[in-house]
Amino acid sequence: MTDTTTSHDESQPTRGSAGEVFAAFFKLGLTSFGGPIAHLGYFRDELVLRRKWIDDRGYADLVALSQFLPGPASSQVGFALGLLRGGPLGALAAWTAFTLPSAILLVLFAYGAAAFGGPIGGGIITGLKIVAVAIVAQAVWGMARNLCPDRERATIALGAVLIIVLVAGALGQVLAIAIGAAASLLVCRNHHEPITRHITFPVSRTFGAVSLVLFFALLFGLPIVTAGMSSQGLAVFGSFYRAGSLVFGGGHVVLPLLETEVVQSGWISHDQFLAGYGAAQAVPGPLFTFAAYLGTLLGPEPNGLIGAGIALIAVFLPGFLILLGVIPFWDSFRKRESAQALMRGANAAVVGILGAALYDPVFTSAITGPRQFALALACFVLLMAWKAAPWIVVLLAAAGGVLISLT
Repeated sequence: MTDTTTSHDESQPTRGSAGEVFAAFFKLGLTSFGGPIAHLGYFRDELVLRRKWIDDRGYADLVALSQFLPGPASSQVGFALGLLRGGPLGALAAWTAFTLPSAILLVLFAYGAAAFGGPIGGGIITGLKIVAVAIVAQAVWGMARNLCPDRERATIALGAVLIIVLVAGALGQVLAIAIGAAASLLVCRNHHEPITRHITFPVSRTFGAVSLVLFFALLFGLPIVTAGMSSQGLAVFGSFYRAGSLVFGGGHVVLPLLETEVVQSGWISHDQFLAGYGAAQAVPGPLFTFAAYLGTLLGPEPNGLIGAGIALIAVFLPGFLILLGVIPFWDSFRKRESAQALMRGANAAVVGILGAALYDPVFTSAITGPRQFALALACFVLLMAWKAAPWIVVLLAAAGGVLISLT
């Protein structure tokens, strides 16, 4: 990477050390509850207002970039902030520090979940599955309001649901996003978005082009290589990389993508999957660390700590590669009306994908009777009406699941 920052733009940040970046993001990794939108608020408070690493206009530019690209939005903003503050080592330090706390907690939960037995342990798992219904429903509701505010985008979301119903698996999800983006070129070209201030990153166009080539080479090449080899480790890496490559609109969208890759393949059960997803809501940091839990429990080896490491790196890598690839070209590309329209359609389509996942597997696997439905509804009201912290709702749901199992 070549340092192309300029000094005449007041939004350009001053440089610091990778150690400083690690310390700041480790604190955020320990305390940032509430999902990607909340994470962006924590970042602003800590890094824009308190530490003054970047001004508000520059920060808004980073947020706009992360919303445009597939991948975990808050982690991409953190990665970009680390890159601006500490260069490549700063970017790596930011991701490691922000990800590590929740990844460790979810790996520990994966090892502990295997020991859960009897009515109490089973009840906790039941409660975690039920709270996943409420959390995904909240995500669908919030994303629909933000990403489908008009009838055109609402129709694209509905069309995505129909495509998922007709074409199962990863192919249906890719088709839904592609068709939604194409449809938006026809019906959503007049919804102009405000353009925020330009900021220059320390990334050359050559490095950006190489990153984009690597992103697409892995996305399309890994399935071909995996088909010709009998490497389970490569298959796991490819599955998590593919899931991370297709996440538009927030971390919750990774749920149906990972379910397709690891549950439908038989690597992990529905119950294990939903229990881990529920537990992921109770820890700070990025939701993508759910991959560490899944990697720990995968049926065939590699699993355990090695599986967790493979899954974690693979699910984050595509978001960072495409971020580095787009950064040098971002300012000119985002001004194009067609580019904005494509992303509006893709974002609307992922609302439909997540809506379909809310029904199957989330609702159908967790709601097996009226008591389970009542608990899920109570969790939803706590989240939506009472604005309760997700980790509190998760604990209450686990207690409710135990109560259901004992009565």
